[in-house]
Parts: sequence; C-alpha cells; structure tokens
Amino acid sequence: MTTYLRQIALMDAGRVLFSMTIYLRQIVILKHIDRYKYLMYSSEHMFELPKLTYSYDALEPYIDAQTMEIHHSKHHAAYIANLNRALEPHPDLQKMAIEDLIKNLNNTPKDIRTAIRNNGGGHYNHSLFWKLITPTARGKVPSKLDKKISADFGTFSTFKEIFTKTALGRFGSGWAWLVVENDKLAVLSTPNQDNPISEGRFPILGLDVWEHAYYLKYQSRRAEYIEAWWNVVDWKQVEAYLLQV
Repeated sequence: MTTYLRQIALMDAGRVLFSMTIYLRQIVILKHIDRYKYLMYSSEHMFELPKLTYSYDALEPYIDAQTMEIHHSKHHAAYIANLNRALEPHPDLQKMAIEDLIKNLNNTPKDIRTAIRNNGGGHYNHSLFWKLITPTARGKVPSKLDKKISADFGTFSTFKEIFTKTALGRFGSGWAWLVVENDKLAVLSTPNQDNPISEGRFPILGLDVWEHAYYLKYQSRRAEYIEAWWNVVDWKQVEAYLLQV
C-alpha cells in the first residue's frame, strides 16, 4: 500500500511539473509575441495599415463587405508588410513619408527599388483609394471641381465617359486616375501599383481595377464594378486634393 501511495504521489508531482513547464513556456512565448509586436508596430518609422473611417459593409450594395475586408486587411496589409521588410536595412528611408518615397522612386537604392515600387506603390495607392470612397456619397460634385472638370473636358459626362473607358481598357491589373498635370486635368491609367506621382503628375482620383477589388461580387464584369463605384466616390475629397495641388 505504501508503495502504491508513493507511485501516486510521484505521478501527481509529475503532472504538476509538466503543467508548470507548459505554463512557463507560454509566458516565454507571450513575451516574445509582445516583443515582436513592439518591434513591428510601435516604431514611428514603420508603415502601418490605416484605419478606415467606415465599416466594411458600409459601401453595400456597390462594394460588398467581404471584398472590402479582404482588400483592406489582407491585400493592403501585405503590401505594407513587404515594404517594411524591404526597408529594414535602410533606416533613412523608413523616416520618409510614403508619398516622398514614391515621388522619388528613381533615387531609391536599386536593390530595393522594385519592392518599393510594387509594395510602396500598393500602400500609397490604397491609402488614397480608401479616402476617395464613402458611404455618404451624394453624387453632387462641388462647384470648384465641377468647373475645373468642365473647363478641361467640356462636360462632366465627357469626363466620366473617358475615365470609364480608360479603366475598362487597362489590360490586366492596374489603376485609372484623374490627375493634375501642368495645371490641367487629365485621365490616364497605370499598370500594377505604379502611381502617376512618380512621373510628376498629381492624382486626385483613383480607381483600383485589380481583380481583387471586385471579383467576389462582379467576377469578370469589370464594367459593372466601375458603374457601381461611381456611386461611392467622395467628390468633396477629390476637390480637396485638387485644391492642394
């Protein structure tokens, strides 16, 4: 009986020791996670995913909630993570605003220029994109922007037709833009995550025509996506960007 009780006691002690070991390992892991989070997110020089001013489902029925969530929390976040990774050996570049990085792309180190172009461009483009759409769009174009569009395109309808045609005509992945160039408005498109600011033009409106921006809801029907997008354009923000140039 005594031997049996000793065996039970040893087994209980073993269970306690095992539990303590697991507990201590969890503490160590949590400390490492906290340290990792600190390194990744607390530095003022690392780029972070911007928060949206509206919920993922706020743009329904024009842009669906699932697309918005994946687009923002997965695709945009991946561009930022890859950009931060590329900039790790270059603390001087980490201090630059994303706009300045993209604007001065040709002055960045050659070994990471493509990474900055693709991932920095992805971060900059999407940061603009989120601000240029809103659930409270009313479709009314503010007066100063309306006058400028009419002066440079003839009518708003003509501008809309040109922009839509440009967005539809972008082969593969890319963006359609309304830009300011030499004090004139112009419509153009760029491939992949390129931005007109790298060529001295100033974007005031941008539309993402990568398939990840619309495929869950519209599949291959890009024209329907573009037509729906016009309903959520924040024209007040477009005018604000125009007045900043």
